[in-house]
Amino acid sequence: MKKYTVCIAVLATLLLLSNSLFSQPEVQGRYFMSFDSTKIYYEVHGAGYPVILIHGFTGTGEGWKKNPVYDDLMKAGYEVIILDQRGNGRSDRPHKGAAYANDAEARDIMGLMTNLFIKHYDVVGYSRGSIITARLLVLDRRIHKAVIGGMGDAFTNPEWQRRIHIYQALMGDTTLHDVDDVMKYIHTQHFDNLALAYQQKYQPSTSKPELAAIKQPVLIVRGTEDKENGSETGLNKLIPKSSITYVPGDHNNGAKTNEFSVAVIDFLKN
Repeated sequence: MKKYTVCIAVLATLLLLSNSLFSQPEVQGRYFMSFDSTKIYYEVHGAGYPVILIHGFTGTGEGWKKNPVYDDLMKAGYEVIILDQRGNGRSDRPHKGAAYANDAEARDIMGLMTNLFIKHYDVVGYSRGSIITARLLVLDRRIHKAVIGGMGDAFTNPEWQRRIHIYQALMGDTTLHDVDDVMKYIHTQHFDNLALAYQQKYQPSTSKPELAAIKQPVLIVRGTEDKENGSETGLNKLIPKSSITYVPGDHNNGAKTNEFSVAVIDFLKN
């Protein structure tokens, strides 16, 4: 009987060790059913005035947790909301182009804010997340302030060549070497390439008249070595109540810096 008890105890210990070593990370969030029944994964952390962080192309909300701004916002007294935009991460990945058209991603976020009973909020976008942030500024009056990070004025052009070429490369065109950097990275990952292609095909552009009508304060944050996505000074001229600040780094690591976090929080607080 004693040997039997010892064996049971050993097996139980081994089972606990196995679970801790090989189990998947705990899901900390929930799902929201968007306007077209697409399920959107999101998380809410901290307490205070709500701020939503919008990730870039091929990213997820989880990526924000690696950046200082995520924890710093909570320490500064904000409620931080992250999500996986449709086609990414834990959210649904529709394989119909129409699912990404007509500001679908901005509408997801607006619907989520309504679902959470949030009357006013701030937005921090980076890279493609800034393109969606611009649409929110046009569409949602509940926004108090917004940060556009890692983005110049190129997205205002509906015929933006880089966007079109990424879409075509994702659909199989191998002749477009100006997007080799993006495609090389995508090919090393396990992304849903068709979902990514539709994100590029239906990626919204915000017109100059629309930007000129934005009334909320906007901070444009750009890495000193970031040469992608057009001119930040050009974008600054298009948005009336906007300002620019610079942080160290290129497009891939500007948002990862402490300087980015400081700039964002100073802007939101003041």
